[in-house]
Amino acid sequence: MNVKANVVGWEDICAATDIVRGTGAAARVSGMQVAVFHTDDGFFALGNYDPFSDANVLARGIVGDIGGKLVVASPVYKQHFCLHTGICLEDMSVSVPVWPVTVRDGRILIAAQPAAA
Repeated sequence: MNVKANVVGWEDICAATDIVRGTGAAARVSGMQVAVFHTDDGFFALGNYDPFSDANVLARGIVGDIGGKLVVASPVYKQHFCLHTGICLEDMSVSVPVWPVTVRDGRILIAAQPAAA
């Protein structure tokens, strides 16, 4: 459940320990589905919507590394989206939005709006 954080412009999603390292979870931020990933490099948030399969499934994708880029592979058709930029590695004309993420007092906070492209 999303709860407004005390910090303006950020939404409190869950405890950092709620998302197992190497996995993702879906959350709702400002009415949009967001996929939140816990990696060795920290937490990342992308739009949960996979434009190739027309489904909200990216939170269930596999996190990995391709050519030094941290990615999530869509569980449907396996396209890889960069966790830093949201760009699809197989078709760079396609991307998903990326949200700023921070951890404060053990809680994951996601910006209320995605980062500008």
